[in-house]
Amino acid sequence: MTMMLNELRQRIEREVLSHTGLAIGGVDYAQPPGDPGLFGPDSVCWRIHGDFTSMLVGGLSALMLQMLHPLALAGVWDHSSFRQDMLGRLRRTGQFIAGTTFAGKDEAARLIRRVREIHGRVSGVAADGRAYAASDPQLLTWVHVAEVRSFLAAHLRYLNKDLSLELQDRYYRETARVATSLGAQEVPASSREVEVYLEAMRAELRCDARTLEVFRILQHAPTTNAAVRVFSVQAMQAAIDLLPDFARNLYPEAGMARRLMGRAFIKGSAPLIRWAVRDNSYFRAHKRLGLVPPR
Repeated sequence: MTMMLNELRQRIEREVLSHTGLAIGGVDYAQPPGDPGLFGPDSVCWRIHGDFTSMLVGGLSALMLQMLHPLALAGVWDHSSFRQDMLGRLRRTGQFIAGTTFAGKDEAARLIRRVREIHGRVSGVAADGRAYAASDPQLLTWVHVAEVRSFLAAHLRYLNKDLSLELQDRYYRETARVATSLGAQEVPASSREVEVYLEAMRAELRCDARTLEVFRILQHAPTTNAAVRVFSVQAMQAAIDLLPDFARNLYPEAGMARRLMGRAFIKGSAPLIRWAVRDNSYFRAHKRLGLVPPR
């Protein structure tokens, strides 16, 4: 029985890790020993970014929120391979978030430099005629806020609904450091500031044919097997469920029954995934510091 359970655990773990940035390699979480990275194990972002299930749902929700901004959408539409390789795009984003959170300081700095270089090559004219650049400080702020707001919302729903407001504000302060390093400006650094910022951005947001095409590709991205397909479908509903009300209402498929089914499915699946996954970037970072990660 023990052997069968271990084989099951390893199979689930392999499947999960194949959807993360670890699957593409390129980030060393083992070196140098003792290096706490940008934040260290006592940080709030280690707690939040260390859980695959909530980060996956939060990441999907973040992308949906980001794509409502016409200029953010234009950069992805014109310069990304999302149509052919949505999983690859999600892996690369996950690698950056995991690397800047859990890798050593030099690795985190290297990832930030690389993304800044990529941003420097991404510019053009959006469908509405406005010029855009991925290095635009205000656009970087939008992308960052959409991400961290979504990650925190997923954490509160699927891991720890009792995380204090003080620690939520600390999370926003911690992650603002990475956004600022990328070139973002006036980055909201508390829950209240994020609420005010999102309200102010509402007038900028649109759901057009391009937004819906990204949404469709997210919904129908290829999967490796039937079980993963079921999980993906429910994760998308859970991601829609996490959106702010005003953003959710811009998308066409936001029925309450499906959202609640997705929420229940993810809540039911999360404990199994947490039991199975023992070798992600969160665990590797603890090992680098000679620590046993909390379960």
